[in-house]
Amino acid sequence: MADAAAARRRRIVVLISGSGTNLQALIDVQNTAALPNAHIVLVVSNRKAAYGLTRAQNADLPIPTRCLALQPYLKAAPGRTRTTYDAEIARIVLEAQPDIVVLAGWMHVFSEGFLDAMGSTPVINLHPALPGAFDGTHAIERSYEAFQKGEVDKVGAMVHRVVKEVDRGEPVVVRQVEIENGEPLEAYEERLHRTEWEIIVEATRIVLDGV
Repeated sequence: MADAAAARRRRIVVLISGSGTNLQALIDVQNTAALPNAHIVLVVSNRKAAYGLTRAQNADLPIPTRCLALQPYLKAAPGRTRTTYDAEIARIVLEAQPDIVVLAGWMHVFSEGFLDAMGSTPVINLHPALPGAFDGTHAIERSYEAFQKGEVDKVGAMVHRVVKEVDRGEPVVVRQVEIENGEPLEAYEERLHRTEWEIIVEATRIVLDGV
């Protein structure tokens, strides 16, 4: 029985909102030494135009996708709220029986109900800032500007466990990213994104190994 359990492929659900470069990093290494015995079983987007949906469909083995945009969902029936939207996303995610849920550029803050619905299933999030710094949106621009003004002396990215406080969950992987005075934002962003692609894979493997 132990061998059978070890051989069972671990199931990953990824939530996205945009181009899906972090999703692509996971697609490229599923079932390899970097992310062994694991495959992405579902990609969920809250934006119909998210290119990450195309990335999933173009994978060597196409990955099932779902899209549920907030505003169309709310307008489709009276009485719907952010809370019922989160509950519906949770239902879609749990239907796929994930061993882990990875928020890879998911631009929506979940209500407490979503995390309650996940139960013991771990949920992790990629955030382009160091722990305790620049929580929430536009973290790349805010951290870049703070460094250029001399307000901080280091910047980076992390993957953390998702808790009810935004971007305050226990860090799984933290990585500092080089930054230079006077360099364009785009130069820093490019290095940051390459780091993100590494740490999202590393953190997913660490958490799966602990499940």
